[in-house]
Amino acid sequence: MRQTTIAILLTCYNRREKTLRCLQALSEQNLPLGIELKPYLIDDGSTDGTAEAVRQNYPNVRVRQGTGSLFWNGGTRLAFETAQAEDPDYYCLLNDDTMLYPYALRALLEVSDKLAAQGEQKAIVVASTLDPDTNQPSYGGVAQTYFWHPLKFHQVNPDLKQPRRCDTFHGNCVLIPRTVAALVGNFNPVYTHNLADHDYGLRARRQGCSIWIAPGYLGTCSANPHRSRMVKSDLAGVKLEQVNRPKGFALEDVTLHSFEEWKAFCRENGGVFWLFYWLLPYRRLFWLMLVQRMSFSVR
Repeated sequence: MRQTTIAILLTCYNRREKTLRCLQALSEQNLPLGIELKPYLIDDGSTDGTAEAVRQNYPNVRVRQGTGSLFWNGGTRLAFETAQAEDPDYYCLLNDDTMLYPYALRALLEVSDKLAAQGEQKAIVVASTLDPDTNQPSYGGVAQTYFWHPLKFHQVNPDLKQPRRCDTFHGNCVLIPRTVAALVGNFNPVYTHNLADHDYGLRARRQGCSIWIAPGYLGTCSANPHRSRMVKSDLAGVKLEQVNRPKGFALEDVTLHSFEEWKAFCRENGGVFWLFYWLLPYRRLFWLMLVQRMSFSVR
């Protein structure tokens, strides 16, 4: 009986206990016979002993050290590249703060097999998660919100019984078959942390792939805390270099991404009006900076 291999792609930084809990949940997956998991973990310069603890407790995990400046996309790219050498049947993105239910990977595989039988040979399957504290949806598949804005997305809740189409995804837990990986390739190196997962899904769809949300919720993952996001009134103190940080600048209703990375995302995915979509999120910031400059000139 031929083994079906799934490369699990993870990246981590100084979240030892979360990383270990994630790997514990992964080790407890209720899988069909013939399924082999091959976890690849990129430890991006952790100083809390994450890599050592993983090697000690989960010797089957292939651990590679990062540079300390890889962030999510750089770590995922390195894990993807490492796994490609073994040509697995599937690649599974998995955030180290995502705790899978025991049946999660089985459910993703069943959806993938069902879609393949229906002619969807290049189908990405996305798992939806709940916030463990609030029990509210946190991550999963997303869809375009407005017909006139191709880069504005909202999360799509899963159907309880049937897979549901979406436009792209959060990369917390996503199953990518070999057929898609061979066609789309690795993640785009232009991104540091955010945007890379959305970009991959949009790129895959342009190349004839489809994206589906598996039925039900398949794990937990805490949503980014609201308290870490600034309200609009706080914009007056924001400087341009804050927006250009690897993780961008989180407001209550939008994340202002790095100018260059958001520009690349818009140019690649925004169509003929990409320049408009590039400037749109920064309008309040630019206006406040203009007012501040005018006020300083008057003094």
